[in-house]
Amino acid sequence: MSAAPESATATATATAAAHGAAAERAESRKPVILAVDDDPQVLRAVRRDLRSAYGDRYRVLGASSAADALKILDSLDERGHDPALFLVDQRMPDVTGVEFLLEAVSRFPDARRVLLTAYAETDAAITAINRVRLDYYLLKPWDPPHERLFPVLDDLLSDWLATYRPAYDGIIVAGHLVSPGTHAVRDFFTRNGQPFRFLNVERDPEALTLIAAQPGAALPLVRFPDGAVLSAPSDTELAQRLGLATTASRPHYECVIVGAGPAGLAAGVYSASEGLSTLMLDSRAPGGQAGTSSLIENYLGFPSGLSGGDLTRRATIQASRFGAEILHPVEVVSLTRDDPAKILTLADGTEISAETVLLATGVSYNRLEAPGADRFEGAGLYYGAATTESSACISQHVFIVGGANSAGQAAVHFAKYAARVTILVRAESLDASMSRYLIDEIDRTPNIEVKVRTTVVRLDGEEHLEELTLHDATTGEDTRVPARFMFTFIGARPHTDWLSGVVERDEYGFVLTGSDLIANGGELPAEWSLERAPYPLETSVPGVFAAGDVRAHSVKRVASGVGEGAMAVSLIHRYRSMG
Repeated sequence: MSAAPESATATATATAAAHGAAAERAESRKPVILAVDDDPQVLRAVRRDLRSAYGDRYRVLGASSAADALKILDSLDERGHDPALFLVDQRMPDVTGVEFLLEAVSRFPDARRVLLTAYAETDAAITAINRVRLDYYLLKPWDPPHERLFPVLDDLLSDWLATYRPAYDGIIVAGHLVSPGTHAVRDFFTRNGQPFRFLNVERDPEALTLIAAQPGAALPLVRFPDGAVLSAPSDTELAQRLGLATTASRPHYECVIVGAGPAGLAAGVYSASEGLSTLMLDSRAPGGQAGTSSLIENYLGFPSGLSGGDLTRRATIQASRFGAEILHPVEVVSLTRDDPAKILTLADGTEISAETVLLATGVSYNRLEAPGADRFEGAGLYYGAATTESSACISQHVFIVGGANSAGQAAVHFAKYAARVTILVRAESLDASMSRYLIDEIDRTPNIEVKVRTTVVRLDGEEHLEELTLHDATTGEDTRVPARFMFTFIGARPHTDWLSGVVERDEYGFVLTGSDLIANGGELPAEWSLERAPYPLETSVPGVFAAGDVRAHSVKRVASGVGEGAMAVSLIHRYRSMG
């Protein structure tokens, strides 16, 4: 009679042990936050606070001396585990915090570094910044941690995660190296910050194995960690698999922002932080054109520059923290008035009501007017930076068409991968349209050349781009050159066709706002329904505003777009309070 209970007990014990072992393995795979402080009381407080905020995602370890901390690093190194962040006291009896960090970062150079001290030691801070590239200098005490500690560490850990590449068991994309379908999938994952591994079907045996298991499937193939495979998926299918939000949580919002580039993201941050129910919609992914920039060097507060992807990621996280909803890929197809509300209709037929609307849809680069351009789009010809193609350009000759800052940034970026980069400019020089710092950098880069008064008149090839015909306006001659990759940055067109007949636009499709709407000696637009004049950034429809590149006469710069997005929110507040 006692055998059954003993058997059940043994089974339960074995099950509990198995669960415990699995939990231990899961815990050991977490990235590590290491705190080092010789004061036991401080160390306990640090570990307590770190575990309360990060214990579900990170393994928080502590050491009371540099010697103990180095032993922990040895163990992590042996097991192939990655420390994400070092939080180290400066004043320790055996080794200073800076001296420990020098040793630690030589082993784990990607870990973020924070120095902790009870003293305002300027010299120590300068030394740490110069010698160990210190990320932050934090004074004791840090109470309350949710104000003084966690926001700092949140940003640092977010930056670390953006570049962290653990042992890979994630998404795999198999396709041709140069093809429109493959480019679309890779670009979608890249713009949404989703890591993936690409397999070239022309040379990777693993890709052939994946294809053999999916007979007749169209390329590219996308395999997910759970084994599911999608064939030539659309953006919507990929978004559904990634769990991206594409459905609004409510039918009405106080502020709906159409477009999530710099202007839209800034507006989302300020609108949500001011307590407005805020919805942001983007047809592809947050970031807009700026999100594809390899390096923005003239943005305030980032002396070493930051990539468009980093700026987008930070702004998206910031807007979400304040409560803004962000839906993508979601396309808006119409805007109608139902005064005082505005109705936005999505491509799937869904309608969303808004008290106010901000149009921040940005612009797209103009299409190249040359025979063959349509045929090779995504197969050697790309509009914008398309940094997802960087690895494919290794040792290649890359052509950049355009003379503005975006073209210069792309040239400098691709020069790190390509054997040679040629900038093709219709004008006499770069001086009229490009910032001096970029011109100087291009001059200093030996594998970049600039061809002025030169245009592309033809593209040729079989399955992908193979040859360009260039016209030299100075000599009048046409020259044929081999080419596999070309990136164009010529002019811009706004995304406003869906607004035709709703808000006033100029002859190029850019949205008119504020004083630009008043013509013929001060007459207001016929559709204007209020006695007052339109606010700055307000369109011909009261309560509908425009900011960033989509707005007529705006300054086409990231910082200007951010400023207009913030200003639009203050005007939205004025509209809501005064009409």
